[in-house]
Amino acid sequence: MISFKNVSFKYPGSDSWVLKDVSVTITQGEFVGIIGGNGAGKSTFCKGMNGLIPFYYVGDLEGEITINGMNTVEANVGQLSKHVAYVYQDFENQLVRPTVMDEVIFSPLNYGHADYKERGLEALEILGLSDLANEYIWQLSGGQKHLVALAGALSLNPDIIIIDEPVAQLDPAHAISLYDKLKMLNEKHGKTIIVIEHHTEFVANYCNEVILLEQGSVKWKKPVTEALNSVEELSERDIFPPQVTVAAHHLIGELNVRLPITIEEAKKEFTYLKGLTTHSQAIQSLNPKGEVIVKLEDVEYGYKSLTRKMKNVLNGLTINLHEGERIALVGSNGAGKSTLLKLISGIIKPFRGSVTTDGLLTKKTSPEIIAEKVAFIYQKPEEMFIEDSIKKDVSHYLDARKAENRQTFIDEVMEQFNLSDLSTRDGRLLSGGQQRRTSLAIGMAMKPRIMLMDEPTSSLDMATRKEMMKLLGHLDEDVKTTVVATHDMQLVAEWATRVIVMNEGKVLADLPPRILFSSPELLQQASLVEPQIVSLCHELEISPVALSIDEFITKARPFKERGEKCEWIS
Repeated sequence: MISFKNVSFKYPGSDSWVLKDVSVTITQGEFVGIIGGNGAGKSTFCKGMNGLIPFYYVGDLEGEITINGMNTVEANVGQLSKHVAYVYQDFENQLVRPTVMDEVIFSPLNYGHADYKERGLEALEILGLSDLANEYIWQLSGGQKHLVALAGALSLNPDIIIIDEPVAQLDPAHAISLYDKLKMLNEKHGKTIIVIEHHTEFVANYCNEVILLEQGSVKWKKPVTEALNSVEELSERDIFPPQVTVAAHHLIGELNVRLPITIEEAKKEFTYLKGLTTHSQAIQSLNPKGEVIVKLEDVEYGYKSLTRKMKNVLNGLTINLHEGERIALVGSNGAGKSTLLKLISGIIKPFRGSVTTDGLLTKKTSPEIIAEKVAFIYQKPEEMFIEDSIKKDVSHYLDARKAENRQTFIDEVMEQFNLSDLSTRDGRLLSGGQQRRTSLAIGMAMKPRIMLMDEPTSSLDMATRKEMMKLLGHLDEDVKTTVVATHDMQLVAEWATRVIVMNEGKVLADLPPRILFSSPELLQQASLVEPQIVSLCHELEISPVALSIDEFITKARPFKERGEKCEWIS
């Protein structure tokens, strides 16, 4: 169905080839995961399948790409889009109509299909979006927009569906739901599915083939089990296999042994840990010791739709945030997490109630004054770039205030975030990981007391996510309180000291991570899914649950005999 023969490509004005002599085939009905680090050429590889390369990105193309027997150079984007649907990483750029229904019928209507309405309704039903049909696109959360973009692609009933980072902005429960829908399209309707994915747990659970890209070359294409068992090879390339695979690799320590890649397989592998009870990690309740630095009292916020109907986003929110806390805001798409961050920063004002940020009542204080104490890192880092180089962006805040000795401080920040070699580059032209690092440096250069971040690890490969988590740990040296809105449950488990669970504009729970991940009912209610290693602990009835691979290995290492009931108290 898809064939690349000795394909190379480079963008206009570039001396380096983004794709290098790529030869690979994908057959009908495969569910393929494309893996590789940021900058490996994954998105460019996929854009060669629907005519964007070479008709939109008109760089130098060598070799031959065929889709369903059509040579892509001899076809065009319009012809190819009937066969290949593409949901981009920056999916909001492909939403072109005002309402959800307008959007999903746009393609079949413009291709002249008489049943365009039926196609749109079916696509919405498949993805569980029927109740949003008459909503305006701008009213939707990022995750909902992502699903609408996919529905618009599905409405043409294509043979091949490509999704670049399918779960980047979805809450964990909706991410699983999306993959379940893709699996249904693959198995029931025979669609060929291709996903660019950094989360290998999804690759393990849904894909049957894996393609590894490195520096523009296809290193291999393998069946999923063989691919994810290549632990050493993947680790050398900063690609992390599923948590259960890594844990088994460390504990078994034997070569040529088939490692588990899913929870079901790992449960069989680690049956000897069934019922393990330890006291190595005490479960503690919240007991903040620092002063209150942010105070929200009975806060309400919403907006009026174009029909003039009021839609509440936050409903009677009362929260105190303390100095010294690492706070994760979690919850389903549309729960109000981003809105809460904007209220704390003063970008928006509450309709009712009050928000006090480091002693400043936001209703009576301009955002510029609040910015002296609060840095807000946007969900889309490119929105923070206003200069023609990242060093100018990092120094913009202090330059505008003519701060003394600012140049030395800026150089230190650039060094701290490993940006010195990129100082003259335009931030909009950097990779996703580099943009994230730069946005964090912009925030730190403001010398804030409070750092607010919206999805700081979204769309990052696992190596860059690890680096970002390390940088977040260093914030404690300079920042009094850090608040992160995130769907990244691994970040929550390994970084946060406090988790605020939001649901429909209210606080559903406020508790430490270990208690959250020990409460399956609460996780389900809030559309959250624990990290894979925590799920394994639940399956094996291990108490308390391990929040990281290292914790799990520490628990499991003393037990070498299989089939033994564990009663280890450390």
